[in-house]
Amino acid sequence: MPTVTLRFSPLAEHVRTARLVAVSVARRAGFGENQLDEIRIAIGEACARAVAGGTRTSAAPVGLVDMRLCDDQDRLDVTVVQCDAHGEPLPDTGSDLSETDSLSLALMAGMADTSEQTASADGVALSWTRQAVDGPGHYAH
Repeated sequence: MPTVTLRFSPLAEHVRTARLVAVSVARRAGFGENQLDEIRIAIGEACARAVAGGTRTSAAPVGLVDMRLCDDQDRLDVTVVQCDAHGEPLPDTGSDLSETDSLSLALMAGMADTSEQTASADGVALSWTRQAVDGPGHYAH
């Protein structure tokens, strides 16, 4: 069960790096190109949401964004959460979701096999099950 952890400051320019890392892990785990696009989009949304949460309270970024990817045989589990400077997840403040947050969560739910909010502020857990390959470029339905 290989696990990759990426921690970065909540800056928009780091979201691309997080997407690249996630797609690289998924590709290495044997996910097909059609699933890689879904993973790329969902991870981008999750990280952008965490970055936005890290800059909501002040102009300067606060804390870190923690992304963990776990490849467990035919499954990829990803969590993205906001953390304090020591890597501890920030608690959810319980504030109502904005329209942007709701749309972002809906998009992630549509891209991932499973999607749920975590107990951490602006955190989300996503998972994908690797699809079986029938032949070159063909996937089982």
